[in-house]
Amino acid sequence: MREALLQVDQLVKRFGGLTATDRASLEVMPGEVHALIGPNGAGKTTLIQQISGALASDAGHVRFDGAAITKLAMHERVLRGLARSYQITSIFKRLSVLDNLALAVQARDGHSMHFWRPARAEKARYDEAAALVERVGLGPRLHALAGVLAHGEQRQLEVGLALATRPRLLLLDEPMAGMGPDESERMVALLQSLRRETTILLVEHDMDAVFRLADRISALVFGKVIACGTPEQIRKHPEVKRAYLGDEVGDEVGDDVAAGAIA
Repeated sequence: MREALLQVDQLVKRFGGLTATDRASLEVMPGEVHALIGPNGAGKTTLIQQISGALASDAGHVRFDGAAITKLAMHERVLRGLARSYQITSIFKRLSVLDNLALAVQARDGHSMHFWRPARAEKARYDEAAALVERVGLGPRLHALAGVLAHGEQRQLEVGLALATRPRLLLLDEPMAGMGPDESERMVALLQSLRRETTILLVEHDMDAVFRLADRISALVFGKVIACGTPEQIRKHPEVKRAYLGDEVGDEVGDDVAAGAIA
């Protein structure tokens, strides 16, 4: 039996009197796309922040590739192969698409991002950055300023920034947020292609995309993981149906109606 690449055990995060994650546990297996779903306010982004190291946990443990990383800083987790993209796009808007990715490659190699200009002389880094531009579908926008890209293109660039770290596990927090149908379709195609290269933990509200992409799904409600299984198992899970449809109808509604609400 394969060992999980990521093991999240009983994570807790409190903000004053609010418990955002409440003994949340899940496992992500090597090579899978694992989706984390839940109603608004369920604690999904908080959990991703705890896994990435952006937020320290109040209790619980995180293991990556068999090693304890609970106390590691975010940049130390990145060096081990755990990279994250953000819910809100975070790019250098006054730099070109190519320069954004060259910076990311330079930072991965341990050089200060304040000294990006000399990287132009380092052909290998720019060759890698150009390949990443093509990889995320932005080839025609190679020299465009990042700030003039459409919203969906900026999200593609952000995925490229995460890929520049050569991740073994890619944490994606709502990569399709704010996208139109065409942009979402391009992102789905990109993520489908990435599954051959890296393991993905995906937080996403677009349930159609989730059920198309995910090998397994974990459902988070009030900070707790209440169910984990295949897309079909999650569609039919009574607690997941109640979380999306309410206690009064959750036990009585048919699978077809519940699946429509979830997916």
